[in-house]
Amino acid sequence: MTRISRGYIARRRRRKTSLVVSSSGASLSKLITQQEIKALASSDRDRDRQKRDFRCLWITRINSVIREGWVSYSYSYSKFIHDLYKRQLLLNRKILAQIAIANKNFLYLISNQILKSEVNWKESAGVI
Repeated sequence: MTRISRGYIARRRRRKTSLVVSSSGASLSKLITQQEIKALASSDRDRDRQKRDFRCLWITRINSVIREGWVSYSYSYSKFIHDLYKRQLLLNRKILAQIAIANKNFLYLISNQILKSEVNWKESAGVI
């Protein structure tokens, strides 16, 4: 029985998987599959890691702008976010970080309005 040559589909699949591997091991099919599995696992893991890193960056940016001293000396990021949720202002951390970079005065305005409304609320309730 004569040998049947494989079609173009198998060559195309092997060529696509060999792009993952550096040129030194491009001809070894076992190495190709191992590195492809490792690359897929790393990309899945690092996608979650990237989300965590960006959230941490946004929190750091917001906190640094709030603690600069224009708002209040004892005001921090956690109090600011807590007050935002109490006032039901739906601004996520990404938008707040962009505001903090682009226009610090607007973030100061938001935080000062929150502080003023909190003081007015406490005075009207008789807490102070």
